[in-house]
Amino acid sequence: MGQELEPRAYSPAPTGVNFMLFAGVRSTGEVLTDPSLPVENVEATIDAGALAYGRTFAVAGHSASLALAVPYVWADLTGDVGEERQSVSRVGVADTKLRLAVNLLGGAAMTPKEFAKRTPQTTLGASLSIVSPTGEYFPDKLINIGTNRWAFKPEVGLSIPHNRWMFDAYAGVWLFTDNSDFYGGVRREQDPMPTLQAHVSYTFRPGLWIAFDSTYYFDGETTVNGVPKNDRKDNSRAGLTLSLPMARWHALKFSWSEGASTRTGNDFSTFGIAYQYTWFDKPKP
Repeated sequence: MGQELEPRAYSPAPTGVNFMLFAGVRSTGEVLTDPSLPVENVEATIDAGALAYGRTFAVAGHSASLALAVPYVWADLTGDVGEERQSVSRVGVADTKLRLAVNLLGGAAMTPKEFAKRTPQTTLGASLSIVSPTGEYFPDKLINIGTNRWAFKPEVGLSIPHNRWMFDAYAGVWLFTDNSDFYGGVRREQDPMPTLQAHVSYTFRPGLWIAFDSTYYFDGETTVNGVPKNDRKDNSRAGLTLSLPMARWHALKFSWSEGASTRTGNDFSTFGIAYQYTWFDKPKP
């Protein structure tokens, strides 16, 4: 968490839009672990697929959206445990994510026809992301796909259009419940983890755009049975996103990101591709 790079997440859209997304992502790199653990030089290759559905609607005259994503993960990790090099693999369903977003200023609810005639303007939105503990989890294993806890991220986002350019800035914070059944039967807590994102994108034509992405997240130190683990985050990432329209209602999105600086956590190179199919609600007679 904290590594998301989501350009145009608060861009307004007409009401009654539905989208189905199929995404695949590969992440490779180092896992910088808690210095107190007897594990060093951990490297990982993580492949993830996700199926997501979302739709837009109106809330008190403002445009809003709701999206649900269910990921599936294949992970291979190797590391030095003492003097031995060991490997572990995990395959299974990861934690489900739900996101509700509402445009508060400059994002009036519009029909597709009204939206096509609008003059783009600055918008301010807010969202709440919820990650539920639906992923595969075994308390007797140190490495798991699921987290066995809930996570919540309230966030605000500002989008400023200027001709073909779009400037985005988001500020949020991840809040975590405790994992009361962590490895060894102990309780694991995590401090809140603030996150910042900034994006600059350029539109060549409708549906075809490229974005330069960055994020920074910090704090989020964990505590196990009341003992701080000295794993405070102070990490940043940068990347690119390319949206490529195909036939009508079909689009591909390519993404790449790289760790710019990492104190603890995942220092990954990540490549992704997503296919999106979009359709509109039928107009009422």
